[in-house]
Amino acid sequence: MEDREIRAALDRHWAASDANDFEVEHQIYREDAVLEYPQSGERIRGRRRIQSSRAAQPNRKRFTVRRIVGAGDLWVTEYVLTYDGRPSYTVSIMEFLDGKVAHETQYFSDPFDPGPSRAQWVEQMP
Repeated sequence: MEDREIRAALDRHWAASDANDFEVEHQIYREDAVLEYPQSGERIRGRRRIQSSRAAQPNRKRFTVRRIVGAGDLWVTEYVLTYDGRPSYTVSIMEFLDGKVAHETQYFSDPFDPGPSRAQWVEQMP
């Protein structure tokens, strides 16, 4: 699969994620895909189990993609995942095999107050 085809599949995936279209969102995954959340120590095996775990979440979610970079079988998406109005800055690392995601790792970072020690060198982002 060419990079432009994978990029188009990622665009469909993230748009479907934002629309809560769980069927289209999970078409990108292999049947035996593995999803890992290192911060909570969770691993989910299998496309249907990944889809079911996400569909069961009670939160209202919105996805705002900031950038997607990658080539070949390794792609990274930086995005803001907003749960019930609260942003979580997120990175998804997807490894592809035969044009589908075989392994995904997601890292989450919640916002924090800026440190006063660096205040003279920074500007606040919107």
